[in-house]
Amino acid sequence: MQLDPVLVESAVVFGMVICVHYAVWNQLSWCCIALAVQAFYVQHKWDRLIRTGAAVFQFRPSANSGVLPASMVLPLLGLALRGHCIAVGNIYMERFAMVITVIGMMLALFLSLIALGITRPVPTNTCVIAGIAGSAILYTVKQTLTVSEVIEVLEVLLIFVYLSLILLYLLPRCFTPGEALLILGGISFIINQLIKRSLASSGNANADPLTYFLPVALLGLVLLGIFFAVLFVFMESETWSASLFFHTMTAVLGLGLLVPWLTLLTQHHPITWLMHFITETNTRLWLIGFWAALLLLAVVVVMHQNSHRSAGSKKHQASTSVRKYFHLLTVLTFAPGLALDRPLLQLASVVCLSAFLFLEFVRYFRIRPLGPPLRHLLTLFLDERDSGPLILTHIYLLLGVALPVWLTPASCTPKEGLGGAGGLVPYAGVLAVGVGDTVASVFGSAVGEVRWPGTKKTFEGTATSVFAQIIAVVVFLIADSSINLNASYSWVVGSITMVAMLEAYTSQIDNLLLPLYLYILLLL
Repeated sequence: MQLDPVLVESAVVFGMVICVHYAVWNQLSWCCIALAVQAFYVQHKWDRLIRTGAAVFQFRPSANSGVLPASMVLPLLGLALRGHCIAVGNIYMERFAMVITVIGMMLALFLSLIALGITRPVPTNTCVIAGIAGSAILYTVKQTLTVSEVIEVLEVLLIFVYLSLILLYLLPRCFTPGEALLILGGISFIINQLIKRSLASSGNANADPLTYFLPVALLGLVLLGIFFAVLFVFMESETWSASLFFHTMTAVLGLGLLVPWLTLLTQHHPITWLMHFITETNTRLWLIGFWAALLLLAVVVVMHQNSHRSAGSKKHQASTSVRKYFHLLTVLTFAPGLALDRPLLQLASVVCLSAFLFLEFVRYFRIRPLGPPLRHLLTLFLDERDSGPLILTHIYLLLGVALPVWLTPASCTPKEGLGGAGGLVPYAGVLAVGVGDTVASVFGSAVGEVRWPGTKKTFEGTATSVFAQIIAVVVFLIADSSINLNASYSWVVGSITMVAMLEAYTSQIDNLLLPLYLYILLLL
């Protein structure tokens, strides 16, 4: 009897849930466990809907629904953050972390209700379990959150509903249900926080502009993408006039809306502040020059690989080793930034994400002059996960290594930094994706012989991945004096091993899922 990889993936996620609740236990912990149980049952209903083609939207094929691993990310993240906020006595951030936990649970419940509502015949047992979990969550929320916090949860849920209806219709086969929950839920939360802060005050001269660049840029790109996706349904996008209109509207949105919005929020002109920020130290100039050299090297690799395709078969695709080469470049980009200047790295990653998304719009809409060449160049690096109209693999890679940097709670971090395994929290993406996933894939395909039951992944690849991440931790300890693991070595090794097992069995986007789970475990 062949082992079902979904069951092993679920067992690993349940193990992580238990680890979190072992370290952090409060009134919401029972709700998280109930949510995990009902998400496990609902996941199998979604899997059946996807296999039979009965799902409401077209989800990414050749992958399970991923409801359980995606449903637990935000609740566990909120619980882990709350523990650190309590330790430093930050009451506001403690409440904020609790809101994050409840938002994650409510989004997961909403997704579960959709699945149960369209499943035929109606799964009675699953509905009962979901009802019990939902009742427990709603009762606990009533006893825990204030009225304003409940309203905030409902606002995020409303934005999530509208984004799901729009983006899942416009972008078929790009996401699994779990990936849609994770990505659209995160976007909804960021947009709601931006709107809330914009309405709360007309500006704060002491506000750090860095905290606003990501939400403002993300909202602008979402608006740009939705606007042109609807517009180009009615007009041809490949003409020079349409391309001119696209670039003009992008400039109007950026200079006419986003720049004034940032100025209003921070009381600093973003361009002036940006120039001062970049030239503040010589280290920043050296880092920018180093990153520019890596960018040039990446372009050379893309052009070189496409020259081989032009000379050979049209069906030629880049090998796993070549694709993982970009993971190595990501490590070389992020590791020096984490050790030398994290604020600059945070800003640079936001700029890079904005550039990636903008270029993907240009490629998708065939905007001249770069659209057609980009479509030709990037198809070489497609894999089975890029089955929809968008190419998202490189964006997921950037998100995977950048999210731990963005999520590190500055207001809940002591001046001497997070102690123990928490010192490695900003490195979670580099470890899980840049080192672990790369080594597992390269060594597994090259020398792997013993496969994990039910998967194509190999034991040799996973074991080498764990070993490589441990070596990387040692290197980070030497290079970054702020890291002091104390007596938490066993917890670090255990966390890395659990995430490596998740990588071996998950069919979700590992570039996005693995760093978040490693981040949560290290934060404990």
